Amino acid sequence: MARKSSLRDFQAYLAGRLSEAAQGHGGASWLGLDVAGEGWLIDLSDGGEIVQAPQLAGVPLVHPWFSGIANVRGNLYAVTDFAAFLGAPPTPRNVNTRLLLIGVRHGSNAALLVSRMLGLKKPENFQPMAADEAFPVWGRQRFTDTDGKVWRKLAVRELLADRGFMNIGI
Repeated sequence: MARKSSLRDFQAYLAGRLSEAAQGHGGASWLGLDVAGEGWLIDLSDGGEIVQAPQLAGVPLVHPWFSGIANVRGNLYAVTDFAAFLGAPPTPRNVNTRLLLIGVRHGSNAALLVSRMLGLKKPENFQPMAADEAFPVWGRQRFTDTDGKVWRKLAVRELLADRGFMNIGI
């Protein structure tokens, strides 16, 4: 029972931080994501809500990386398996799998299915690397942490403007 309480406390804390970031309060923070074993960072203000991955309704004639439609408290979200979109194997569905609602701030009901959340990250704990010009603009920015691990930073606005991301039909 204590574990559920701790998880609820963490989710409440994270929701508060997301709200503060969206309103421009508090220090800059990033949210760490595990996507097919790779570290990704997203600005907390772009993070939106994080929910346990719900049951998804399938959609015919779409790319394999488009997982389906999720109903989150009466709102429908287009769900992209971010790992599969990147060309990796599909995200395994387990207790750690999360849905990150990324598009709400930008007027889109888009969501990313990710392996797990890695918590809040402080930008001052990362060193910038040279941009990866071979990668799409929404994921070119790279950083290393104090352990030498390489992280990519997701530019949500640019991802939502990417024709390849928005064109789900085959």
